[in-house]
Amino acid sequence: MTRLYCATGNAGKLREFRMAADSTRIEIELLPGYRQLPAAVEDGATFEENAIRKAMHYGPHAAGRLFADDSGLEVEALGGAPGVYSARFSGPLATDESNNRLLLEKLRGAANRQARFVCKIALVEGQRVVGVYHGAVEGTILDEPRGSGGFGYDPLFYCPAFGCTFGEATGEQKFSLSHRGQAVRAMLASL
Repeated sequence: MTRLYCATGNAGKLREFRMAADSTRIEIELLPGYRQLPAAVEDGATFEENAIRKAMHYGPHAAGRLFADDSGLEVEALGGAPGVYSARFSGPLATDESNNRLLLEKLRGAANRQARFVCKIALVEGQRVVGVYHGAVEGTILDEPRGSGGFGYDPLFYCPAFGCTFGEATGEQKFSLSHRGQAVRAMLASL
């Protein structure tokens, strides 16, 4: 069994990564001591830059390969925002609820509500980048949240392929099409 370490403080992401590895001979574990390590600085201009910075920051603490992701929502009417600021869109103490409220405020009256979720995963071994993997899924932002599943912007993100929001979809449905599912499956396939 191959073991990969993951650097994330987001339990929802870790659950999705492990779901992707269920049918493989790869085990995904949270980096031991992750919460005690200083946080990586996420000051990159792109998801890829941030994913690489995080992976390079935590990689030396792993006994093997480690991956980190950066992902978020890009809304056309907002010029691609919140983008790399998705998790902290409403400020340094942002919550899913406050981010969703701010997104709806900024989109009030907007005709174009097209959006995409984007994910970049960087895989490192020590201080060497082994690969960077990408996923994206298109959708639209609704006027109000629907569903209690998922996390982040999921209740606002309507996915035409499912005919519902990511918040209404089951975890398995969402992951079968999601940006994060695409990126992690590409990484696992490369191993």
